Amino acid sequence: HVQLVESGGGSVQAGGSLRLSCAAPVYTYDTYCMGWFRQAPGKEREGIAIIDSDGDTAYAESMKGRFTISRDISKKPLYLYLQMNNLKPEDTGIYYCAVRVCGSWSVRYWGQGTQVTVS
Repeated sequence: HVQLVESGGGSVQAGGSLRLSCAAPVYTYDTYCMGWFRQAPGKEREGIAIIDSDGDTAYAESMKGRFTISRDISKKPLYLYLQMNNLKPEDTGIYYCAVRVCGSWSVRYWGQGTQVTVS
C-alpha cells in the first residue's frame, strides 16, 4: 500500500487559481507514474492529467489548457502538483492523486482526495 497525501484544495471564486500538491513515498518504479483525477458531485471519477516515469505528460481532452501537471522528484517523498487556472464552477469536486500502472490511465493506489469548490 502506498500512502498518498494531497493538499492545497479549498474554496475559490470563478476565474481563480489553485495549486494542488501530493506527497508520495518512493517505493517502486511505478511510483513515478502518477496522475490527477477528480469526481464532481453526482458524476463518475474522471482523469485530468498523467505523468510518466520519463516525465512525459498527457491530458484528458477536456482538461487541456487550464490544468498543468508537474512533479518534483528531487525530494523524498516525491511531490506531484496540479496547477489549475481560470477555474469554473463545474470544476468543483474532489481531486485525487494516484499512482498509476505505467503506460496506462489505470490506477494502482488512490490518495484520500482534497475538496475543490469553485463559486
